Amino acid sequence: MTLISPDERRRLETLDRPALEAYQLTRLNALLQNILPSNRFYAAQLADCKPPLRSLADLASLPYTFKEQLLGTPDDAGLAANRTFPIERYVRFHQTSGTRGRPLAVLDTADDWRWWLDCWQFVFDAAGVTAGDAVLMAFSFGPFVGFWSAYDAAAARGCLVVPGGGLSSLARLELIRTAGATVVCCTPSYALHLAEVAANRQIDVTRLGVRVLIVSGEPGGSIAATRSRIAEAWQARVFDHGGATEVGPWGFADDAQRGLHVNEAEFLAEFLAVDTGRPAREGELAELVLTTLGRVGSPVVRYRTGDLVRPVWDHGQARRFVLLEGGVLGRRDDMLIVRGVNVFPSAIEQIVRTFPEVVEYRATVFKREEMDQLLVEIEDHLHQPFRVADELRLRLGFNIEVRAVAPGSLPRFEGKGRRIIDQRAPLMP
Repeated sequence: MTLISPDERRRLETLDRPALEAYQLTRLNALLQNILPSNRFYAAQLADCKPPLRSLADLASLPYTFKEQLLGTPDDAGLAANRTFPIERYVRFHQTSGTRGRPLAVLDTADDWRWWLDCWQFVFDAAGVTAGDAVLMAFSFGPFVGFWSAYDAAAARGCLVVPGGGLSSLARLELIRTAGATVVCCTPSYALHLAEVAANRQIDVTRLGVRVLIVSGEPGGSIAATRSRIAEAWQARVFDHGGATEVGPWGFADDAQRGLHVNEAEFLAEFLAVDTGRPAREGELAELVLTTLGRVGSPVVRYRTGDLVRPVWDHGQARRFVLLEGGVLGRRDDMLIVRGVNVFPSAIEQIVRTFPEVVEYRATVFKREEMDQLLVEIEDHLHQPFRVADELRLRLGFNIEVRAVAPGSLPRFEGKGRRIIDQRAPLMP
């Protein structure tokens, strides 16, 4: 399989902004030409669009795409509605995790899948992965896209790729040792859990030879306290990655570790201010909107991801791609309002993970006599929940009950961790 060359990736990463935008406009117009009118969904969605677009500013005249629209009609039989070709053209089936509503099945052609692998090469470049690495994929290999594309991309790069599906954590640790894995791909939660299992079994993970962990699926990889916990436990470098089944692998971290870069060679990024819905200013809390430039079989144009970010354009790095400071901060539908205070799950994690004696935690929001309450349960080696409560109150601005629970009593996660439980009744429409 022929992938985009390292020289071409370096060229794209160092384009100045005008040259990059010219390149993006060419790619965008090529995409529109390839999907209209054969893509039934976008033929209707973009009925007023008259390509070619004259500038990227014209993109703002096109409607947004929402996940609910992609769910399609009963005739789509659960498949995403934005298919360009007859179903016989598709070779890959993946499904969203279903943690937020009905799962969505998304199909890719062989060309689309090669595009996924090209996008992953930018991630591997940033993490310093080479053909000499052995890469262990510590995920379930179910229909959720997970690290499927990373698996094929690592193989195409020349790495030895080690599948870790269907194994216990202890078996995966043994597989890391026997296969000589130098890179591990997993969720941030699972990286911490593997280290915990190793410690309980008197296994020194720092001597297994892992030098890089690439994490995804949760904000933890861009949360400084969580990333530091993982790096310290493994004595390895930790790199975050951003992606989604319906969008593709759009983001990567680098050594500066300030957040996630959007791969603007393959995606057009827009940012909508949460408070106003207008284009966000630099550093303003915004929803990430993405357009794929190379995924013809299942494209998305102006897709509302629901991910909340703070974009930075002039960040002084060698890479020219836009930076999302702090990575993905959370999702619009995950943001909690407790006693009038906006609380991101990532903010709770950032605070709790600064206490090295706290192994795991869970936060529950509920009502007591019509007053919102936030309870944080912690597995704490010191059994001193008051010190965590004091820090949460100081940093978040209101009193939070913190309760120590028995070691091992809180859930562990291989996939996306769900540590926030909102037990309040939903508001009636």
